[in-house]
Order: sequence, then structure tokens, then C-alpha cells
Amino acid sequence: MTEQKTVYLADYQPFSHIVDSVDLTFRLAPAATRVIARLALRPNPERPGRNDLRLDGEGLTHLSCTVDGQPVTPQIEGHSLTLAAKDLPDGPFTLDTEVEIAPDANTALEGLYMSNGMYCTQCEAEGFRKITWYPDRPDVMSRFKVRIEADLPILLSNGNPTAQGKGWAEWDDPWPKPAYLFALVAGDLRAHSADFTTASGRKVALNIWVRPGDEDRCAYAMDSLIRSMRWDEQVYGREYDLDVFNIVAVDDFNMGAMENKGLNIFNSRYVLASPETATDDDYARIEAIIAHEYFHNWTGNRITCRDWFQLCLKEGLTVFRDHQFSGDMRSAAVRRIEDVVALRARQFREDAGPLAHQVRPESFVEINNFYTATVYEKGAEVIGMLKSLVGDGGYKRALDLYFDRHDGDAATIEDWLKVFEDATDRDLTQFKLWYSEAGTPRLKVEDSWADGVYTLTFTQKNPPTPGQPEKQPKVIPVKVGLLNPNGDEVVPTIMLEMTRAKQSFRFEGLAARPVPSILRGFSAPVVMDRKPVAGERAFLLAHDTDPFNKWEAGRALAKEVMAEMALKGTPVRSDWLDAVAAVTFDDTLDPAFRALCLRLPGEDDLAQTIAATGRIPDPAKIHAARREMAGALAIRLGEGLHRLYKELDDNAPFSPSADQAGRRALKIAALQLLTRRDGGKLAASAFARARSMTEEIGALAALLDVHQGEKELVAFAARWGRDANVMDKWYALQIASAEPGEAAVLTGRLLETPGFDWKNPNRFRTVIGALAANHAGFHHRSGAGYRLVADWLLKLDPLNPQTASRVSTAFETWPRYDATRRRLARAELDRMLAAPGLSGDLREMLERMRAAG
Repeated sequence: MTEQKTVYLADYQPFSHIVDSVDLTFRLAPAATRVIARLALRPNPERPGRNDLRLDGEGLTHLSCTVDGQPVTPQIEGHSLTLAAKDLPDGPFTLDTEVEIAPDANTALEGLYMSNGMYCTQCEAEGFRKITWYPDRPDVMSRFKVRIEADLPILLSNGNPTAQGKGWAEWDDPWPKPAYLFALVAGDLRAHSADFTTASGRKVALNIWVRPGDEDRCAYAMDSLIRSMRWDEQVYGREYDLDVFNIVAVDDFNMGAMENKGLNIFNSRYVLASPETATDDDYARIEAIIAHEYFHNWTGNRITCRDWFQLCLKEGLTVFRDHQFSGDMRSAAVRRIEDVVALRARQFREDAGPLAHQVRPESFVEINNFYTATVYEKGAEVIGMLKSLVGDGGYKRALDLYFDRHDGDAATIEDWLKVFEDATDRDLTQFKLWYSEAGTPRLKVEDSWADGVYTLTFTQKNPPTPGQPEKQPKVIPVKVGLLNPNGDEVVPTIMLEMTRAKQSFRFEGLAARPVPSILRGFSAPVVMDRKPVAGERAFLLAHDTDPFNKWEAGRALAKEVMAEMALKGTPVRSDWLDAVAAVTFDDTLDPAFRALCLRLPGEDDLAQTIAATGRIPDPAKIHAARREMAGALAIRLGEGLHRLYKELDDNAPFSPSADQAGRRALKIAALQLLTRRDGGKLAASAFARARSMTEEIGALAALLDVHQGEKELVAFAARWGRDANVMDKWYALQIASAEPGEAAVLTGRLLETPGFDWKNPNRFRTVIGALAANHAGFHHRSGAGYRLVADWLLKLDPLNPQTASRVSTAFETWPRYDATRRRLARAELDRMLAAPGLSGDLREMLERMRAAG
């Protein structure tokens, strides 16, 4: 096992040399691809003196090396090639190297690999070193020219095509980029094409490349791309800068997608869509991810990050931008709620456990392990807070300055904050703590009323996290509105800026004690601790004018009821049932919003809430409480559910529009509750006559929820068995609906089915991830869930360490449960850590989780 080395932000130094240009020739062959590289280099004036030249490389068969045409013998040790300073010219020189690699043996899917006969690359974060000798770091930016030689019809790389002939093609990218943005694709592909004319009149050729037969499932992805390009021009003033923009759909891919300059490579599940094969959620994800990768053209490519510690600079900002875009394309209120649900489910969980880390970490062992919810989602929330603090105008001035000042740079968080300080005259020293301190702040809220003066007092507590026991007060923007007892809004939304550990704000001249609506729009990623007066949450659910807080009131009330049931065995409370009924049948509300209000809190979410109060959650009792709540809600809503379902059950032609998707979401939510009343008769009928995958999956999920649907499962597999992306849904639905004691056994059976390809990241994440998401099943007291996941992580790790390490986060919450579950989970962590040949990726994650207890 290679010794793992910790890399520290404080140790950063510029690279020894500047790479002015890169010329690459690829002679593709599955088992023996030749890569010929010519680098134009010169000493970096920021590193005075004579320096050795050290290049990164991993898994390369070294063939030759010359400096200015003269053969040299480099020192090759571990994962580096070094040329001594004494053997290098004082000024500019040319380095030529030739290596051989085996794409068909590359199961890690990093560098150049093969996916069902297609050559494909994935170079972020450190995959380019598996292609050729190079300074594989983001601050080394250079112009790339590429020649590809292969007997394949389609040969693609970054930039613009410059020449091609039978069996070869050449590409030139005029924009300097780091090696992690390099891309190459070669194979038998078909294009779904369109054109886009930029604001300045440049015509851009757009292509989505897919395998033969998939061309008819690209229309929505193309539409999303065109809307993204237009939106970025209109909202951020950013225009596309090449003659072509290519997207390639790949079946074997560790990530969702990759923003390589001019040649985005996508996991096929985030490109291919038709009403028959994709759900409304799939359409929404395709729209968001297409936009995200396109927006990286400026926030990630034209301006990249100086080092991997600054990863949040490109990812947090681009996530924030794709959230804005999706909000403009769909219901902004519904999108905000969905973003916060995801943040709490993934990032708050991360912050509360052994994997907590800063938005900008100060050290890492394996950078692949820091592509996390904290870097992405919390990074986006930090930018949202910054925008709230400086206002829309200040944000626009700062972003314009950022693009003007740093175009072509590898930038840092300090650079980012400096443009805001210069554009708005604000001191952001304290705000920077959001980047340097881990953990989710807890905001305690108290209020008082006397003589027409209403006072809100906030106390922030920043809990300890691994390596950071003490925290300082942060800047927290708290958006607040006040409602009169009759439901009218007496104080519209204002922003309170909290900068101290404890702070009070007064509201004067009020005729009656108001009802506060606090943290509107979820203005900061914090946990609010406030004991509301009786009936307050139901009141806000009925009257709040802020859509997020309206939903939040119902969510908080539901969690309170569910927690009481799980901890004390109390019955379902009527005030919650009545409040949800009022929203469900309120036709003035957005159907998508009403569907969200019908969605019960997740079991892991409730376990996290209970654990935060110092109590031990019981997964079995939480599961039972949630099912009991769903049954009681179905009874309370009564015949109104039938009327609602019939109203929504129209024959309009399918459209992936937000309006239609919202109606379908509410219809399916009603069907799931109705299924608890009729045992599945309506759901079976709905499955048989479904006109879209959304309806088909919704009906099947409803049936499985009441332990029906065996016939429908067989029919679904017979119809979609050859479509791997659709079959992922088949696998996941069964495991998600399995009873706790049966989940691991069922998962084991599904893992042995002929259609399950465990080496494909999508398949592996789907099945093992579904078991981990079955809260009561994974944490069953037998330990069967722990054992099964550990077995398969050990099986996958030698082939694909990156996917294994990411799926291993299933274990991150193990310390919050009872002694029996902790003992069983700890035993599996120890067993994995004792396994010979464990990858550095997986070992780091296991060690961090094991250190929690």
C-alpha cells in the first residue's frame, strides 16, 4: 500500500515552470494507446532560482524523454518524473515524452478509459496524470492542441476542430486551461445537433453525442442547453467563446457530468430523456446539470481555482448559479424548498458527523474525497448569504469585477472576497469564517412583547467539529417578517444582520403581539432552535406569505409529531392533520407546493433531529411512526383525495413543463395516500394506463408501499429490461419500500440478478445507495445492512476506489445510534480497514468515520 501523504493549504507554492503550450498526439488502441506529448516550458519567475522539473504520472509505461530534441534520462520514482535543474536550460525549452497506457484495463474510470467500446476521459481532480507526464495541478494553465489517430468515426477533444481525415482529427483550444479540463472521446456516436447565435452574433454549433438509437432522447437536454446559454448572457453577461459546444453521454462515469472546455462529458442518465423513460425529477435534474456544466465555462474554466483547496470557488458559485437558473425556469419557491431539503439531508448530516469539514478545507489526503455536499451545497449557500448582504446591485458589480479582474486566472477565495470588498466597500473578514470553520450554526431564538415593542433575541452557537473545538460568531443574515394575529403581514420581509454571539432587534409601534416568520427563504444554513407557542406552526402554514416558511411550518410540525410518536408512543396529532388538509385542498396554491406539503419528513432526517437534542434515535420506531402518520393522513383527507385525484387525472399531452410536473406530483401524492385506503386497486389501474414514466413509477411505488405490485414489477422488468437507466429505478424502488428486516436480504438477491452490473458506477450507487437510504433497513439491529454494504465496498474498491469511497459515507452516522448498532457498525469499519490492499480513497474515509467512536 502506498503511504498516504497529507497535503496542506499552507504549503502552497507556484509550480516551478510555466507551460506555454501543449501538443498531444493519441494513437488509440484498447490495450496499448501511445500518448506523445510536447510541452513548451520556461522557468516560472515566481519561483526564483534554478528548480527541478517534477511531473506527475501514474500507471504509465515510460518510453522516451527528450529536452530540446536531446535524449535525457529522468528519475522516475513512485508517481513522478523528475528532471534535475542542472540538466535543464536557463530559459525556454521543449520537453517531449512518449508513454503507453491501457484504456481497456482502466476500471477506476479516471484518465483515459473505455466504456462499451468508446474511449472517454475523466481528468478531474487528478486523472490527467494517468494519461501522460504533466504538472497535474489546476494553477498550471496552458493552450492545448490535440491530434487523435484511430479507426473510429467520431474523434472529439477540447476547443475547435481544425483538421480531419480518414482515421484522424485535430483540435485546438485557444483558451488556456488546466489539465483537469482536458477531454477526449472517440467512438461510434450519433449527434443531436442545433445552432445557437450569441448576443454578439457568433454562430455556435451544438451537438449532443450519443450511442446509435439514443438520438431521439436528447431534445430536452438540447433545449436546456440553449436556455442556459441565453440565461447566462442575460443574467450574468457571459457569452460562449468557441465555435462548437459538444456534449457526450457516457454509460460508465463516476460523476454526474464534467465541464471540460467545449466538450462536456455526461453520465448518460443526465442527458437521455423521453416521457416513456424519464420521470419529472429526471427532467428537472437534466435541466439543472446541463446548466451547471455550461455555467462552468466562466465560473470554473475561464476562471479556475488556484489549488484544490479552492474547489468551492468554482463549485459553490456554479451551484448557486444553477439554482438561480432552475428557479427562473420553474417555481422559484418550490425549487428553494427542494434545495433546502437536499442540503439538510446531505450537508447537515455531513456537518453533524465525523466527515465534517470546512467549505474550504485546510488539508486533504485524497482530493476525490472532498467533492462533498459541504463544498457544493454549503458553498452555494455561502454565496447566497453574500448576495443577501450586499444586495442585488452589489452582487452584480462584484461579479462583473470578478470576471474582468480574473479572466484567465487560477483564483482563490481571497480573490473572490476581495472583489466584493472593492465593489461594495464592505469588510468581509468576519464573513470569511463561513469558509474556514466547519459545522452548522445553531440559532436560538427568544422573543418578548411589552408596550407595543416586540423584541427578537438571537443567540448563535457554533458546535465543535473534528479538529475545530472552538468557533467564533459568524455573520448570519436573518430574513424576518411579522404577521398580525388575523394573518395579515404587518412587517414585510426585512434582513437582520447578526454579527455577535447574542443580539436583539426591536420592532416598535405594533398594535398587537405579532407572530414571527423567521429565516424566510432559508436565508442562512443554520438550525433554528425555537419553541413556538401552541398553534403557531399551524397558523404559519395557513397564513405565512413566504412560501418557504409556509412549507417549513408544516415540516417542523410534522417532525414534532413524528418525534413524539417515536420517542413517547403518542398518537398522531389532529392539529397537524387539519393543517395539512387545509393546504392540500387549497386550490389557490401551486400544486407542486401542495405536493411538497404532503411529503412526510424522511426517517434519517428525523433521526438527525432527535440526535441533535442528545437523545438516541431508534430507526425501527421512527419507521413505524412515519407509516402510522401516512395512514392517519390518508384517513383524515378522506374522500377529498378521490376528488383531487380525479381533477388532476387529465388527458393533456405530456409536457415536461413545471406546471404539468407540479400537477403530476400532486396527483401521485394523492394516489399514494389513496393506496393506503383501498389496498392498491387504484394504483394497479394507474400503472396499467400510465402514459409517462412519472405515472408508471409513481403507481408502482404506491403499490410497493402497501406490499403489493409483484405482477407490476415483472411487467416493468419485461418492458424496460434493456434500458439500464430505467432499470435503476426498478432496483431502487424495491429496496426503498422493503420492510426493515427484509431490506438487506432483498438487496442481496437483486445484486445477484443477471442485469446487475456491479462494475458500473450507476448500478452500484443505485442498489447499495438504496439500501443505505432505507434508514430502518440499513440500521437494522441484526447488522445485516452493515455487513452487506461493507462486503460490496471491499469488492468494488480494487476496481473503482472513487465510487467505493463515496458510497462508504453510508456509515457516517453510525455514532448516533444505540450501543448494539454502534458495535455492529464499528466491527464492519474495522473489518474493512483491516483488508489488505485497501485504496487510499476508501481508507481515508473509513479512518475518519472510525475515529468518531
